[in-house]
Amino acid sequence: MPELPEVETIRRGLEKHLVGKKINELEILDLKLSKENLSHVKSVKVTTVRRFGKGLVIELDNEYSIAVHIKMTGQLIFKQNKQDILPDKHTRAIFKLENAAVLYFNDIRRFGWIKILKTDEVGRLPFFKNLGPEPFKNLTPRYLQEISQKSNLPIKTLIMDQRKISGIGNIYANDALNLAKINPSRKAKFLTEKETNKLYLSILEVLNRGLKYGGSSEVNYVNADGNKGKYQNHSFVYNREGENCLNCGSKIKKTKVSGRGTYFCESCQK
Repeated sequence: MPELPEVETIRRGLEKHLVGKKINELEILDLKLSKENLSHVKSVKVTTVRRFGKGLVIELDNEYSIAVHIKMTGQLIFKQNKQDILPDKHTRAIFKLENAAVLYFNDIRRFGWIKILKTDEVGRLPFFKNLGPEPFKNLTPRYLQEISQKSNLPIKTLIMDQRKISGIGNIYANDALNLAKINPSRKAKFLTEKETNKLYLSILEVLNRGLKYGGSSEVNYVNADGNKGKYQNHSFVYNREGENCLNCGSKIKKTKVSGRGTYFCESCQK
């Protein structure tokens, strides 16, 4: 599933392409995606594009917003003019914009959603309401230490819990723990203050690295221009089983933590 760097990269692209432009019409091709009242998204201008964890909110000038979650395989692709390759069989919605521009919502697995609601009600959506603090915004070393001390979960599982920390998924959790030299299977409550401080900094570093490379295109992720990210070519341990650890040179191993594929170095991650 796309994580903070991927969704933030999409947000920046949508901000560039959509803000100040009019949405003439939103066409829903798949009712599983949305059964909302579309009258609030007709002939309205986009004022800003915001991100909450892994979710996006397109705010409009009529006090309504479009909340979007692309889930595992969703894509939001902007085209200035209709392209031969789009729409395709995976296109679930089409935003028809002024000056012949189009924004396509594609989703192979059909898990994504769109909701249309008053802007001042966005924060009450269950997905947004239950999000934990976010890196780069309100996550702090002290908070990370406090939730760790109270948790009997493996540290990797804890930092991937969106109710505890929003935006971190499997890719960046693997890499942050490797950079911090912490074994992903360790019980969170046994981490020292020094270790949680190091993990906090490592989380910020790997997320910034993800943003630098435009996200990771491990599966279906593309940015708003339809281009793949490059982080998958620069990860620390994720998807690098059998290769050398960048910390110590030992071989990276793969295991499972809470059912998720987990890459780590048993030599330097204690």
